[in-house]
Amino acid sequence: MQTSVIGFPRIGAARELKFAVEKYLKGELDASSLQQTAVALRREHWQTQQNFSVDYIPSNDFSFYDGVLDTAVMLNIIPDRYRALQLRDLDTMMAMARGWQGVQGDVKALPMKKWYNTNYHYLVPEIDDETEIRLVGTKAFDEYLEARLLQIETRPVLIGPFTLLRLARYTGSKRASHFVSDAVQACSDILQKLHTLGTKWVQFDEPQLVTDLTSEDLQLFHELYRRILKHKHGVKVLIQTYYGDVRDCYETLLGLPFDGIGLDFVEGTQSLNLLRQHGFADDKVLFAGLVSGKNIWKNHYARTIETFTTIREHARHVVLSTSCSLLHVPYTIRHEAKLSPEIKRHLAFAEEKLRELQELKHILTAADPTDTVWYRENAALHASPRYPRNQEVQERVASLSDRDFIRSPAYAEREAIQRARFHLPYLPTTTIGSFPQTADVRANRAAYKRGSISEAAYKQFIRDKIARCIKLQEEIGLDVLVHGEYERNDMVEYFGECLDGFIFTEKGWVQSYGTRCVKPPIIWGDVARSKPITVEYSVYANSLTDKPVKGMLTGPVTILNWSFPREDIPLQEIAFQIALAIRDEVLDLESNQIGIIQIDEAALREKLPLRRSDWHSQYLSWAIPAFRLVHSRVKPETQIHTHMCYSQFSDILEEIEAMDADVITFEASRSDYELIDSIRESGFKTQVGPGVYDIHSPRIPDVEEVERAIRSMIGRIDPRKLWVNPDCGLKTRDEAETWTSLRHMVQAAAKVRETLSVK
Repeated sequence: MQTSVIGFPRIGAARELKFAVEKYLKGELDASSLQQTAVALRREHWQTQQNFSVDYIPSNDFSFYDGVLDTAVMLNIIPDRYRALQLRDLDTMMAMARGWQGVQGDVKALPMKKWYNTNYHYLVPEIDDETEIRLVGTKAFDEYLEARLLQIETRPVLIGPFTLLRLARYTGSKRASHFVSDAVQACSDILQKLHTLGTKWVQFDEPQLVTDLTSEDLQLFHELYRRILKHKHGVKVLIQTYYGDVRDCYETLLGLPFDGIGLDFVEGTQSLNLLRQHGFADDKVLFAGLVSGKNIWKNHYARTIETFTTIREHARHVVLSTSCSLLHVPYTIRHEAKLSPEIKRHLAFAEEKLRELQELKHILTAADPTDTVWYRENAALHASPRYPRNQEVQERVASLSDRDFIRSPAYAEREAIQRARFHLPYLPTTTIGSFPQTADVRANRAAYKRGSISEAAYKQFIRDKIARCIKLQEEIGLDVLVHGEYERNDMVEYFGECLDGFIFTEKGWVQSYGTRCVKPPIIWGDVARSKPITVEYSVYANSLTDKPVKGMLTGPVTILNWSFPREDIPLQEIAFQIALAIRDEVLDLESNQIGIIQIDEAALREKLPLRRSDWHSQYLSWAIPAFRLVHSRVKPETQIHTHMCYSQFSDILEEIEAMDADVITFEASRSDYELIDSIRESGFKTQVGPGVYDIHSPRIPDVEEVERAIRSMIGRIDPRKLWVNPDCGLKTRDEAETWTSLRHMVQAAAKVRETLSVK
């Protein structure tokens, strides 16, 4: 019995990587010191896995920003505009990830999208007709040797060529099929180099295989690996899949000379059936993903053993593995001092999942697995009660009727009523909600949590911040204002802290993208609102200005998707519980004269099943109603906004319109406004605010750049339906960038507005 880990969290137990990279980007840390931090983290992560007797330890799963970007750079997929900056290698990569504005030039970042059905974001490789895919980087080899010096044998991990080519954006006439020969040669060179180094295994990650595949996709995949596997050079090749099953290509995988195939038996609903129906090849090793890499609950050993026993009936050589990279869970439970022992014993973060692999190895090799101490303790844990229930909440959900999900009157009538109420100009300007979380904001929050300042002092600081924020927005000339969200640590964590049914970690950080980390709440019981959450500060901000101030809320689907959910009830029931709690807040805001309320659904697309056939039956059938439940009882004159983050929306525009919001803002700037054409072609009726500049980059757009973006939009969208805003919240930016960029945005909108001729 052997165990395997697909990937390990790279930020460190105390977010050491985040802080080191941010210092480097600010010029406070040199490249050598940054590399020393990286070396120390990699050593710790490898040794931790070795200490838990993991047999297949990954290397090259570390990244300063993103693994897809690393692979693209390693294979020479670097657009010329970044090469022209003539920066050192690390800075070129950061320019691709974050944009660059300096004496060397001014370039935007590559597009950023959600990584399949997770809250992780990847950088989209860009390939033009002149791109020459070839092996130029050494990162994978360097890190393998680094581990070897520690006497740790690792398995280098690379994004596979099929997934890389399928995720890439093509800017010329060539498409993926034109780059097959180059990709094959590059992979052959990688295998040759690894063979020279004495590497035993290499892992090619191909998560694209768990999506709906066309005949063209299958042909591309088969052609790539048919040729690559002719040149393994003695290195064993593991093709690793995760986040679902490979129902479209299972037999193809069996027919190719892979040495190992990694399958997900947690999210792969058809994985076990595929084994039963088609068997498994005796000359291959099955890496069976049975320890979840995405949830934080202790593994249920009895169920895992049952599944593993079935797997062994059909596969001769089996390695017990995580279902995906452990990147998606916090590092360890060991440093959680405030969680009770009763709660902690139910949780397993990345380090604890290594222990689960180790214990399952012992159990599965025992003469009687059920007679081992690990099995007995786990069985007792899962037999004990968990998830406290609230009878009132359950009855409230059970009593919902169709009327609770329908807002009246219809959108067109509401639109006219709202125009008469707010008298906004064409191209109204606003922001998505949050303003920079500066050091003094974080210090104020930390001091209050420590008890070193009073609640009155804490609140007065926030009021002063709000007053300044409102004043600056008025001076700039924004049309619809926000209070800045200075009281909030995170758009989901904050609401979870104010709702019953959630518990929170102190150090449960998970990487979202680059240096951005989030601390997802844990849904532990039934969800309810026991008191108002946002009303006090929204009402205060509204009292400071004659302009409309948006109430800012996070929607139920996003709160659910960005939390670790309980496992005893359907996701739909949890979503409706949260929706009712947020509806209470919406109605309180409305009764306090807040006329515009934004209910963010940044993560709507995130948990959309990877198989189109499952979209409605498993997700959209309750996700869209959950949002409608939140706002169905508001008055016609109350304007409901929502916002959606980095994702692909073109194929669910009909469902997005069915949310029945009055205004929808979304990311568009980083994907060259491709979504706007889809909006035009679909006959989308809802008012929209495609982001006019990228807030995830430190670049400051000038007036002309924003003006061009707005003019490109009004050529495709009715200007009476168009809002002007950044593409996301401004929490992560500094104040100088924020206020200058917003000033340019308002000036650009005014210039375009002057030239409009709209009846």
